[in-house]
Amino acid sequence: MEVIFMFLIFGLFIFILNIMTSVWAYRDSIEKGKSKEYAIIVLIGTLFFPVMGLIVYLIIRND
Repeated sequence: MEVIFMFLIFGLFIFILNIMTSVWAYRDSIEKGKSKEYAIIVLIGTLFFPVMGLIVYLIIRND
């Protein structure tokens, strides 16, 4: 029972981390002067593809 609880806590932590990084990427793209449409695409990309989306955004963010 304790192991299941630990997995649930870990999953919740990963979920919250995903939300936080997605919101950060969205706000960062707005601050860099990108359009709202671009920022929403970044948000969706990082929400559904957390690791790959964040890596891709970090690579293309300075263009």
